[in-house]
Amino acid sequence: MAKLERLYTIPLGDAFKVSRDKRTPRAVKLIRAFIIRHMKAKDERVVISEELNKLLWERSIQKPPRRVKVRLIKEDGETVRAYLPDEKITEPKKAGEKKEEKKEAKKETPAPAASKPASAPAASAKPEAPKPAAAKAPEPAKAPVQAQKSDRK
Repeated sequence: MAKLERLYTIPLGDAFKVSRDKRTPRAVKLIRAFIIRHMKAKDERVVISEELNKLLWERSIQKPPRRVKVRLIKEDGETVRAYLPDEKITEPKKAGEKKEEKKEAKKETPAPAASKPASAPAASAKPEAPKPAAAKAPEPAKAPVQAQKSDRK
């Protein structure tokens, strides 16, 4: 099936109708609702890219952008992915591919040699910092400040 690609400007002004500490999460929900409405997708099939998410959270939880331009791509019937218009699209990795990459990375890193004697770690420990020889001289005692009585009625 062919991919359907569209550009939209999503207004996020309704996110400012909720309290400050809930605005950016509300903006994310508004984007998801917009995508479901306009691309006829199911809720669990909407994926927001990392770059778009970073743009939303860039100014903290209290100040999301008022509007955001997005590129929506509907893939293979159900899944809809949201990107920034100028964002480079990378194919999402499947769970099996991620596990294989981790295994390959572990194989490439050599294991540390365990042939050192037990006393070697003690010798390689950081030397203790020298203690200061002289302590600071005590400061002269200050005269106590007498409280002034106020003439309040």
